[in-house]
Amino acid sequence: MTGKSSYSIVFMDVLAPAVQRAIASVFEPPFVVQFAMNYDPAHQLDLCRSADFLVPGWAQLTAEMLEAATRVKAVHKWGIGVDRIDVAAAKRLGIPVVITAGSNAGPVSELAIALMLAVYRRIYYVNREMRAGKWPKSEMRESCFQIHGKTVGLVGFGNIGRKVARRLSGFEPQRILYCDQSPAPPEIEQSLGARRVEFHELLASSDIVSLHAPYTNETRHLIGRASIGRMKKGSVLINTARGELVDEAALADALARGHLLGAGLDAFDPEPPDLDSPLLKLDQVIVTPHAGGGVFDNVVPVAAHVLRNLKCFMAGQPIAQQDVINAGTRRPI
Repeated sequence: MTGKSSYSIVFMDVLAPAVQRAIASVFEPPFVVQFAMNYDPAHQLDLCRSADFLVPGWAQLTAEMLEAATRVKAVHKWGIGVDRIDVAAAKRLGIPVVITAGSNAGPVSELAIALMLAVYRRIYYVNREMRAGKWPKSEMRESCFQIHGKTVGLVGFGNIGRKVARRLSGFEPQRILYCDQSPAPPEIEQSLGARRVEFHELLASSDIVSLHAPYTNETRHLIGRASIGRMKKGSVLINTARGELVDEAALADALARGHLLGAGLDAFDPEPPDLDSPLLKLDQVIVTPHAGGGVFDNVVPVAAHVLRNLKCFMAGQPIAQQDVINAGTRRPI
């Protein structure tokens, strides 16, 4: 640790008071936490100017903001996705970028399965009908399904995809397939009951397709008209990753035509979605506000993950490689 008396850690997202208190309880001197009051660009820019460390979650971190952050020693993402951080600018400026790899995998995997169940059991629709005084019991029997006996395809098999596979085992699916650029070790595949296949085979074989891939130029609209056309008729799409992975117009069309049974969406493009989005008008679509990792009992563990990495950085000790996006050249002062 260096001789400076205190270090400002700025959390760039607007967080509920209870979440702020939980995060603050983790940090200790010389680290002093500060929280964004809003997402106004001028306010966010001022935060960047005064920070020693920046912790964005959903908040965007642009090249202009990074250039203004002359005191910043590192950017630590809350979560794993860095598509809202200008990583190229950070690298050019020598600013390290690190993430909390695996820290949100449990909550996100639980939401993915919750969305599968909500679509298959038509939870949104039946809840609304019952509140209107109806009793759609007979209707539900002919339109609901179970995960048991189905083939689930996981697009991406990192920390989250593997957690989904593990949690699915209790539902006794027929098969779990996955596609990923990097095959999992054979012992992992065996323990999770998962088999690696090509993307086109996964689409054609799966009753449920669940997205767990990062957003890159290559994965934009990975699920578009052509790929949706390869999916089984009556299958379900789950997206707890990034909205940009899905061509939403193509998805809405496939749902309206009945090619897909339903969709569970925790990510959109843009966010929040436009109120006139056709996806919001379909009963067979379950939506949540990109909150897969947003559970209160995981706030302290993620904050502790951030603190652990920052302590390593300040002490000149190595950070776990899976957390390092850009090593940077700036050093503690």
